[in-house]
Amino acid sequence: MAKRDYYEILEVTKGATAEEIKKAYRKVALKYHPDRNQGDKAAEDKFKEAAEAYEVLSDPAKKAKYDQYGHAANDMGGGYGGGGYGNMEDIFRNFGDIFGGGGGGGGGGFEDFFGGGRRSGGQQRGRKGANLRIKVKLTLQDVANGVTKSIKVKKQVACATCDGSGAKDKNSVGRCTHCGGSGVVRKVTNTFLGQMQTQSTCPYCNGSGQTITKKCTTCNGIGTAYGEEQLDLNLPAGLQEGMQMSVTGKGNAGEQGGPAGDLIVQIEVEKHPELEIDGQHVIYHLFLNYADIVLGCSVEVPTIEGRAKIKVPAGTQAGKILRLGGKGLPSVNSYGKGDQLIIVNVYSPTELNAEDKKLLEKMRESPGFKPKSGLKTERGFFDKMKDIFGE
Repeated sequence: MAKRDYYEILEVTKGATAEEIKKAYRKVALKYHPDRNQGDKAAEDKFKEAAEAYEVLSDPAKKAKYDQYGHAANDMGGGYGGGGYGNMEDIFRNFGDIFGGGGGGGGGGFEDFFGGGRRSGGQQRGRKGANLRIKVKLTLQDVANGVTKSIKVKKQVACATCDGSGAKDKNSVGRCTHCGGSGVVRKVTNTFLGQMQTQSTCPYCNGSGQTITKKCTTCNGIGTAYGEEQLDLNLPAGLQEGMQMSVTGKGNAGEQGGPAGDLIVQIEVEKHPELEIDGQHVIYHLFLNYADIVLGCSVEVPTIEGRAKIKVPAGTQAGKILRLGGKGLPSVNSYGKGDQLIIVNVYSPTELNAEDKKLLEKMRESPGFKPKSGLKTERGFFDKMKDIFGE
């Protein structure tokens, strides 16, 4: 079944502000919240669908990719990260702050709004780790064919001594005295409408209901330490300069067992010594002497896949663009490849001996080399390029 448009799901326009998107998500999430629709599978699916839409549209980088590529951006080896939610607790943890809670707990701000006591079946985890950004350089061949890059990433990793818990041992964890082990704190406020009760994630235990009584001596209770991780990044063909990929859970480790952040990979493409990139097209500037231009010739030109022999017809004019169909680059979100464009240029020598000058003088006086009257000017180089690139 095809995915619905994220703007349609949240009932906002493409030009909606961040605040409008947030309000729209809150409205839809409240409508289909599981506490209001217990046992309703359709409502649960819509609740998850809204969370996925908000995850993308609330993030400027993900929103920009979605606006440009639509759902196809999520097939870009990481894409914008809108992969959907299978676990309700992930939604509560990530977006609980929309409703005024602190997130991080199984329900968080959703509980605040509905006044319920929703908690997950297990302990809530600690604070999520920070996202990590790295740059990866690709060659032109990498862009054309895709590549797996094995890299070492220096970051915060789980403490080896306490396995990321932050506690000295399993007996060094006790019930939180601030919330009594419930993971939430409640507050009653008197208003002109009467008493109103709100509840939020306990700030002392971060919603877990437990606190550390004896800290790990290696990480001092944080649960993380500075280290490195070996990663194999599968980079698809067609990635371009400036594109970003998001690898879920490969950023910095979370504190006290919290989920890891994401690894944001920014793509850089190394310059090729002979070829240039323009979108999906590859450009090569071919320089020929005057005799080859007039008489025609066969020459070898570089391509992504190696060298290829092409024929230059006799009488080819300077600025002529020869095309090798399908010899360009693929796209990450569509089928087919661009072309290789070969731009013909005339090489003008700067140093001539006496014999060369004599030949040129003779050629200049020859009737066959004199421009004929009534010749029409060919369309300019930039006009031709506009036709090719559709600008």
